[in-house]
Amino acid sequence: MRTARWKTLSGALLRVLAVWVVSSLTLLVLAALLPDFRLQSAGGDSITRTAFTAALGAGAFGLLGALVWPVLVRALLLVPALVLGLLVFFLNGSLLLLALGLIPEGRGQAAPETAVIVAAVMSATSSATSAFLAVRNDEAYHRRLVRLAGRRGRRARAHHPTTPGTVFLQLDGLGHDLLRDATRGDRPLMETVAGWIADGHHLTPWRTDWSSQTGASQLGILHGSNEDLPAFRWYEKETRSLIVSNRPSSAAELQRRAIERTGDGGLLAYDGASRGNLFSGGADQVALVMSVAARRGRYNRSRAGYFAYFSDPGNAARTAVSFVAEVVREIVQSLRSRFRQELPRVKRGGLYPVIRAFATVVERDVVVAAVVGDMLAGRTAVYADLVAYDEVAHHSGPAHRDTHQVLRSLDRSLALIAKAAGHASRPYRIVLLSDHGQSHGVTFLERYGLSLGDLVRAGCGLPVPRRAGRTRSGAEAREAARAALHRPEGIEGTSSSHPVVLASGNLGLVSFPDVPGRITREEVDRRHPALLGTLTNHPGIGFLLIRSAEHGAVVLGPAGTEHHLDTGRIVGTDPLAAFGDGAAEAVRRTDRFPHTADLMINSAHDPLTGAVHAFEEQIGSHGGLGGAQSHPFLLWPAELTAPTPDGTPLTGAEQVHRVLRRWLREAEGPQQPIGPAADELRRETGPPGGFAPRGPAAQDKTR
Repeated sequence: MRTARWKTLSGALLRVLAVWVVSSLTLLVLAALLPDFRLQSAGGDSITRTAFTAALGAGAFGLLGALVWPVLVRALLLVPALVLGLLVFFLNGSLLLLALGLIPEGRGQAAPETAVIVAAVMSATSSATSAFLAVRNDEAYHRRLVRLAGRRGRRARAHHPTTPGTVFLQLDGLGHDLLRDATRGDRPLMETVAGWIADGHHLTPWRTDWSSQTGASQLGILHGSNEDLPAFRWYEKETRSLIVSNRPSSAAELQRRAIERTGDGGLLAYDGASRGNLFSGGADQVALVMSVAARRGRYNRSRAGYFAYFSDPGNAARTAVSFVAEVVREIVQSLRSRFRQELPRVKRGGLYPVIRAFATVVERDVVVAAVVGDMLAGRTAVYADLVAYDEVAHHSGPAHRDTHQVLRSLDRSLALIAKAAGHASRPYRIVLLSDHGQSHGVTFLERYGLSLGDLVRAGCGLPVPRRAGRTRSGAEAREAARAALHRPEGIEGTSSSHPVVLASGNLGLVSFPDVPGRITREEVDRRHPALLGTLTNHPGIGFLLIRSAEHGAVVLGPAGTEHHLDTGRIVGTDPLAAFGDGAAEAVRRTDRFPHTADLMINSAHDPLTGAVHAFEEQIGSHGGLGGAQSHPFLLWPAELTAPTPDGTPLTGAEQVHRVLRRWLREAEGPQQPIGPAADELRRETGPPGGFAPRGPAAQDKTR
């Protein structure tokens, strides 16, 4: 026992000395290359004296990084997380200037701008050296990964469970067919996933609900119910409010409603962790979770992942460098797309390069580090969302070359997680899935020269602006960045009698705020005789859903075609036929929702190419029916049972939730909550076998 301790201590000491030596050499090289950085007195010093000065500077910088940096980052948790990432260079440079100031006789001096460069290089080289040495030793590698995730070993279980844990990794927006293509060939885009499939993982598609977007899919997957979630955004007449799935207050309300309906805390309520998601799934451990992002105060742990990651100065420097590189990459790719006159194409200026870098670098790095920490802590269930592909595909296209680099980067992240699983105290099964796909196509505005809102206004006899407005992107990363920046949500209400027109990909919603409940077809014809004909006869509209006082739910298509959902009666050709099997049932289910809009409009769809026309400025879109957006995937290891015993396709996020629940039960792991919220969780959800809440519905267990 004592020998093992001495061996561990001596190994750690040797690694510290090695990092110190490399850092000292780095300082010497930089002092020779940079004119505003020196490690000598004004009159010059011998090589030995200069080397000694470099060693003092490297040692002081290392100590300040180990002692001061974590405290500094924790204090800056009050600063927006995205701003913290951008401040990394300045903070690191300040620490270096302080370290140089500690060298006797003023031998260490650097200009402030030079100090930023030197500090970044120092952090990168020391981090790389430490990582290289750590992977040579399993125990050291384990400790480093724990530190990267901010766990520092204190959350590790006193026992080592032998039952497997489960990690659910969501690749946001990646459709089944695209994943299949990315794992084929001699040099697949996603080599790690291709290796999993070769080793026996099974891949199958599943079909989303009509609302094919993260809010509906993830709420159903994590909380077992996405009832009354008709789209990504919708207008609620009784409160005159706009609900947007990825806004913190809206996500919190949607999660509350789901828990109230099911009486169940969620998929992750027992010893679970939720990372980078819209909803917590009832997990006690959360990071970058939108439904808790609006909460403030010392008990809000949703941003704890930022501290866990950025408390390592090497992580902070590496992510900051990657962030800047990603911004530059997006600008170059955007200019290349314009110079080559690629079509379809949307504007990618403004803040989009920063939003993209946040999704593809900052959020990815923080989420991956948190998942690694969860495995090393031995958690039973982890669900994490990686949004990088979805964000880039919205603006570049689902199968564009710009997304290939993103898929390779995500594959490397999956490889890191899989490698870390080998150092965990229990075995882990990794399940890969997506929440929806993306369909390509020219936007409605670009193809027809007017927005959906303009078309509705024209059908109502209202004036149409000469210059059509542009709707915001519905990408998941946008509100994550807004929450990180503490930007206000800007939820809008309206008292106007004019129709409210909203877009969720290629799904449009029209509400008449002055009409209580859902307006009928007969009332629309009385108020606006030309509206329904204007919409259904437009070549960019596939079909619309409306309630009829006489016939109930009716789907209207071009040239007077109709599908009466309550009776199955079809007038002319079926307007839903082009949208495949299951379209009628998906639309029928949405019609039952209390907050379904007065008119639900789906864009036209080309069944041969899978193209749609997004009502937002996205050339890769999702939110309605048509094309690849409705066909995400599920990839699971061979030791788990098949999602459906008879091989029938999975339909709807709620069914996926039941499959994931069953897989967690198959592990026969602990069913008692573990952690500081255990007593509270038992009080609110009841015994493990029942999930029946006492009194008010069970609430999210995070603070």
